[in-house]
Amino acid sequence: MKYRNAQDILPDKLLKELQKYAAGETLYIPSTEVKKNWGETSGARSYYKQRNEEIRRKYREGSTMDELAEEYGLSVDSIRKIV
Repeated sequence: MKYRNAQDILPDKLLKELQKYAAGETLYIPSTEVKKNWGETSGARSYYKQRNEEIRRKYREGSTMDELAEEYGLSVDSIRKIV
């Protein structure tokens, strides 16, 4: 996170008002952007959703949990949670 001097950014009136409450303190000002959920930016969320749907489909079609665990490199417990 990059720190900037408030004196370089804020209008004098706003700066003086902030100094009444937090002079000498470090403030964090959160972004107004809407936060995305985990994996939405990188595509991981859609990848795992698609993979898990494929695992469920193969399980319904008769693949065993052991076979699916071997194929996807997961533990049988992980496969059990998915199906």
